[in-house]
Amino acid sequence: MSQPIEDYALIGNTHTAALVGKNGAIDWLCLPTFASPSCFCALLGTQEHGYWQIAPVHATVNTTRRYREGTLILETEFETETGKVSLIDFMPVATDEELVNVIRVVRGRSGEMSMEMALSLRFDYGRTIPWVRHAPYGLTAIAGPHAVKFATPVHLESEHFVTRAHFTVHAGETIPFVLTWHKSHHPLPPTMDAETSLKETEAGWQRWSSQCTYQGEWHAAVLRSVITLKALTFSPTGGIVAAPTTSLPEQLGGERNWDYRYCWIRDATFTLYSMLTCGYFEEANAWRTWLERAVAGLPSQMQIMYGIYGEKLLSESNASWLPGYENSRPVRIGNAAHEQFQLDVYGELMDTFHTARLHHIGAEDDSWRIQQVLLEFIEHAWREPDEGIWEIRGPRRHFTHSKVMAWVAADRAVKAVERWNLPGPVDQWRILRDTIHADILEHGYSAKRKSFVQSYGSEALDSALLMLPLVGFLPPNDPRILNTIAAIEQELMVDGFVLRYRPDPAIDGLDGNEGAFLICSFWLVDSLALTGRLDKARQLFERLLSVRNEVGLLAEEYDPRSGRQIGNFPQALSHVALINSAQNLSRFFGGPAQKRAHEGQQADDKLPESTAWVTERLP
Repeated sequence: MSQPIEDYALIGNTHTAALVGKNGAIDWLCLPTFASPSCFCALLGTQEHGYWQIAPVHATVNTTRRYREGTLILETEFETETGKVSLIDFMPVATDEELVNVIRVVRGRSGEMSMEMALSLRFDYGRTIPWVRHAPYGLTAIAGPHAVKFATPVHLESEHFVTRAHFTVHAGETIPFVLTWHKSHHPLPPTMDAETSLKETEAGWQRWSSQCTYQGEWHAAVLRSVITLKALTFSPTGGIVAAPTTSLPEQLGGERNWDYRYCWIRDATFTLYSMLTCGYFEEANAWRTWLERAVAGLPSQMQIMYGIYGEKLLSESNASWLPGYENSRPVRIGNAAHEQFQLDVYGELMDTFHTARLHHIGAEDDSWRIQQVLLEFIEHAWREPDEGIWEIRGPRRHFTHSKVMAWVAADRAVKAVERWNLPGPVDQWRILRDTIHADILEHGYSAKRKSFVQSYGSEALDSALLMLPLVGFLPPNDPRILNTIAAIEQELMVDGFVLRYRPDPAIDGLDGNEGAFLICSFWLVDSLALTGRLDKARQLFERLLSVRNEVGLLAEEYDPRSGRQIGNFPQALSHVALINSAQNLSRFFGGPAQKRAHEGQQADDKLPESTAWVTERLP
């Protein structure tokens, strides 16, 4: 049975990633990439669907976990009445898309401990049992295109299609386990030396982490989030997956279960900004160029998400043989939301290129040509209803946030001409910008409730409206903005966390319950800071930090009633939002080089330059 989502930690190699539980079990791993079928799938079912566990035989007195500083190397320390051991889990950073290594090292710290190992390979999301053959070094397993070489000095035995081992570890003793995936038609690969690989992997991660330029008050939290974001990057293309998992539920036992192993256009500006502000210009440029390749083609055919290589066909199916995480069904493979029309992504893409241009990264001619074509499409498309930022699987509506992002697209195009003298019909774009702005004020604002609303003709609220001051649609001290923020605090907050909106099953076609999306609460942090409520912003930010698990990871959502993380895990956008909010708050609370503001002081005299807000901090 799977563990609470927050009981997992992440290891990865920038091609794929695994989730390791507190009990020493790897319950989720897709090979060879994030988007591949899994070989360990107990996370979404039972041990019958694949897992790899190394743990003490007898009950533990204490179990602690940590990442080695500045790395993605996980250490789990088990203590029993007879001794103490460390389980060191890591994946060497991949240099070859056709080889993946997962290395686990058991190291005796004191006394002695009886240990056991169970390896149950199940390819194709727990559906396929491989053909296993024992060898002097361990075993091989083959199933169709997949092959695994498993090497360890420990004696192995097979029982009911599971490979097991029992062994004793003494103080100072080290026992390695090396699992290597390769294509089944390729020759057997050599086995990596565990100790050498551990040293090289640690040194590589620490070199990369040392580039982080953020030195504010929340350095440890930001650095862990930066490392997590790097781990969710598919390094061959620069694409960043929203999460390494599928179908971890937004409500336990519910049906809001989606596949997040894809790259969302919506995340682009936030992600780019978080990389830039932390000094990772190479990763920021790789992400930007992935965007350019992915969206190439007719604007009318642009999708909200793409595969890690930029693929467009992401057909959705149900893995009916899997019972789901805590019986949350269906388990979805693929994501049908890629077929939706979501107007806001055009604005987010335009804002991404604008942010890149502000910080002097990117090929100017290519990105500007893309932007010009996008504006031609937006001139007509902005009047159409869409599915909106939350990918609601109901009838299309005129979502206020979507219209605002269409305004952002026109605004950034005008700024590109005015600031960088790029060619384009700027007068025409100014008219478009003003027309969209006036339309939103007329139809997206409710005089009755004195706030902006989720969609035209509605009185419902939506936390995406917190973006209005952050993108510069209206000044942060405008009464309409202040009233909207106040309304969201009053109506969409549950136990101190912000809901996306109040779901309506009659409209959504799904059950009406879900947790609080963490990104929404981070947006409130930024909005509170921008409008001068700095103490309140800091309190909320600290509350959000407190829901991370003990190794610093965040899922997509948090359920304040049960005190559990829910949704796909770890979620890139939650960590991106943490980084950006820390950067924004650090302007006031961060360090000696930064001014300390007082309650009521607004962040800036001018409007924000991007959805991430404080872009002017970089040269």
